Amino acid sequence: MGIVKHIAGWLGARLSRYLSQRIRVDGTSPPTDPIKLMACARPGDVLLVEGQTRVSVAIKYLTQSTWSHAALYVGHATGLADARGLPRCFLEADMRDGVRAVSVAEFDGLHCRLCRPVGLNAAEIDAVIGFVMARLGQQYDLKNVVDLARYLLPTPPVPVRWRRRMLSLGSGDPTRAICSTLIAQAFQSVRYPILPMVDSVPSKDPMCPGCVDEILRVRHYSLFVPRDFDVSPYFAVIKPTLVAGFNHRALAWQDLPRRSPDLTVLATARGRDAA
Repeated sequence: MGIVKHIAGWLGARLSRYLSQRIRVDGTSPPTDPIKLMACARPGDVLLVEGQTRVSVAIKYLTQSTWSHAALYVGHATGLADARGLPRCFLEADMRDGVRAVSVAEFDGLHCRLCRPVGLNAAEIDAVIGFVMARLGQQYDLKNVVDLARYLLPTPPVPVRWRRRMLSLGSGDPTRAICSTLIAQAFQSVRYPILPMVDSVPSKDPMCPGCVDEILRVRHYSLFVPRDFDVSPYFAVIKPTLVAGFNHRALAWQDLPRRSPDLTVLATARGRDAA
């Protein structure tokens, strides 16, 4: 039994290393300026990232979304800095390193977006951050090879209605590659909604017999993916380029060369001769 676990752990480490490698991927938008990103980030914000690793390609396909990764901005709560002296102000669940604190340099060259919870007070934000901070150092169980092998095929032939479920297969470890599960748990710990299921029940108000009440039901954290924070009606979308002050008149455009009238006439004449 010990040999089997050892082999599974070795294979899992190799798989995670392979899936974590960056590959050539055309992004949907230009990379986000890290200075602009840091200027508008607030503790409690969820950072969405358009990753460029092998596992990112699979996650984006399965979730039908731009976003493949999520991290929680915690400000200076960790008190840590990277080799360049930048504060490690983002908490994330990484496939290889588990729950860790990283600086904005980790997302250099990637398209990012911030999603901000609305209405949380300071104590609730501290509780959300504390929930993830308490799990720093937790490792992804690399012996659960099934959790990793599902990402080897970037575009598996899975019906759309089953794709979200496919992401929750395996051990159920909240520090799996889909780091949004850990962040979802953190917000659920203070009963903040992300994308809850809504049940309609008859109203108990005797003055309104035809009315219905909406009751929110918590969705299991393992079913959350990065895009859910983007489409959630309870998170404001923060785009660093716009917050920094956007002026379309200052953009430098490259105009297409105008076609010479003589060339146009020549092309028309050739078209008639060919006919």
